[in-house]
Amino acid sequence: MKVSLNNPFKGREGYNCFGCSPDNAMGLQMHFEMHGEDVHCEWQPKQHFEGWHNVLHGGIQTTLMDEIASWWVFVNMKTTGVTSSMEVKFKKPVYTDKGPITLIAKKHEVSRNIAVIFVQILDSGRTCCAESYIHYFTYNEQTARERFNYPGFGEFVKETD
Repeated sequence: MKVSLNNPFKGREGYNCFGCSPDNAMGLQMHFEMHGEDVHCEWQPKQHFEGWHNVLHGGIQTTLMDEIASWWVFVNMKTTGVTSSMEVKFKKPVYTDKGPITLIAKKHEVSRNIAVIFVQILDSGRTCCAESYIHYFTYNEQTARERFNYPGFGEFVKETD
């Protein structure tokens, strides 16, 4: 079942996330869906995020992967955390003029409060262009709510057809 994820941070004072704020005109403005336990994002590369002519900057690719991994933690671990490390492999260029790309975040492993999330960037032809293993240090839900304003899992979920 596909579930569109609501952004519960939208409208909060001071919320201007480069990755997911829909109101950050200079940001990535990502939005997410759950497909089972996986988190997906379809995103259209923009020319002003290029590193080389028609190629999405590697730092932007890394940011996209880091952001979707955090949303995987929000909805699957029902908490928040911080990235402790990333291993990124750039396999093929991500072109800014070839249509939308798809990001997919999946659980690789979870051990206590460490989540390892596997993220791929697929081009419009579904070719894997980049992948990453992202290690996330997570907090218990109470700490996430008190220190990081985590709103709770129920604020993220909105079912669609």
